[in-house]
Amino acid sequence: MSEQVRDDGFDDLLDAIADGDGYYVECANGHGSLPPRLACPQCGSQDLSEELLPDSGEIRTYTVVTVPTPQFEEDAPYVTAVVDFGPVSITGQVQGVDPEDVETGQVVGIDVGETVTRDERLIVFEPR
Repeated sequence: MSEQVRDDGFDDLLDAIADGDGYYVECANGHGSLPPRLACPQCGSQDLSEELLPDSGEIRTYTVVTVPTPQFEEDAPYVTAVVDFGPVSITGQVQGVDPEDVETGQVVGIDVGETVTRDERLIVFEPR
């Protein structure tokens, strides 16, 4: 396995989620986005505040991956989902449940896990 290069914005977010302090940024107009941001991607406002992620979110859409890329080869089959947490949507892997039992609308929590193939950190969702 090669040495991991730190992506400050993403790795800072993963660190915060792992510590139970996951957050997003919100502009004065109520648009949410994931850090790092210097301006709102929807309206351009630079008046941003950090807001805590809700404890749970709802699966908006998902797919079961059975033919993975090489970096996830040993993880397959796995479920990648887009989950709504308040005003932001986050993509990650659903774990702790059989892929056949994942459903749109399912309530999940957010955490940080690792890929089986390369031991790389990633966002994971687990049913509540």
